[in-house]
Amino acid sequence: MSRVNFDQLLEAGVHFGHLKRKWNPAMAPYIFMERNGIHIIDLYKTVAKVDEAAEVMKNLAKQGKKILFVATKKQAKQVVADKASSIGMPYVIERWPGGMLTNFPTIRKAIKKMTTIDKMTKDGTFDNLSKREKLQITRQRAKLEKNLGSIIDLTRLPSALFVVDVMKEHIAVREANRLGIPVFAMVDTNSDPSNIDYVIPANDDATKSVEVILGAICQAMHEGLEERKAEKVDTEAAGEGEEAPKRERRARATVKKERKSEDALEAPVAEEAAKEVKED
Repeated sequence: MSRVNFDQLLEAGVHFGHLKRKWNPAMAPYIFMERNGIHIIDLYKTVAKVDEAAEVMKNLAKQGKKILFVATKKQAKQVVADKASSIGMPYVIERWPGGMLTNFPTIRKAIKKMTTIDKMTKDGTFDNLSKREKLQITRQRAKLEKNLGSIIDLTRLPSALFVVDVMKEHIAVREANRLGIPVFAMVDTNSDPSNIDYVIPANDDATKSVEVILGAICQAMHEGLEERKAEKVDTEAAGEGEEAPKRERRARATVKKERKSEDALEAPVAEEAAKEVKED
């Protein structure tokens, strides 16, 4: 069964493309028709592509991989922040920090600076600073939080990128391409799908459209994470199951040992008693 249905996509306006004159010919295979000068996206292909992308992303989540969600356009920002944080994934919704992937160590340094400031606040160092220094550090912390707060847990390069609007996020796509990081994306009729590994043809300008597509993708990832948890529990239980016979054997050996030592202690006592009986 598909993760999204035709009517759901139709209602959210996923089928609305851009004006015919703004189209990218590379999107021709995903265009159903043209109406009133606007391209209409083939929703049957959208359904198939959502299912394909969702399955791959579910497996990535199941393996414990991190996927970075990117959407800096106004209509998609809040949706991406809500959906990504609900499954504990990092996201970028403010400005894409140039070199975030290609120069990842520098980004990590900036994140470390944020944790250092937090440490200063906790251990009391911050209170010993002058008013001006406090103000500077607070402003710096706020700026870092705004741009990098959502990727604070990203300790290594992400395993994949999910992008809303590949034209707006072209720098992020280019960086991912350079490093061989797979890119999943909602691609509208005015965009070039050639640099995208998993194309989801869809209207990337409507909040409802972004919500429906992301909802299906994040639900799949949630399932992957739940399966990972369940497998972990099973593995631990199996480990305990294997341990049980070992523990039993160890207990038996201990009991045997104790019996032997008890017998060894009892033997001289028995001998003594026998001697006394003979003497009597």
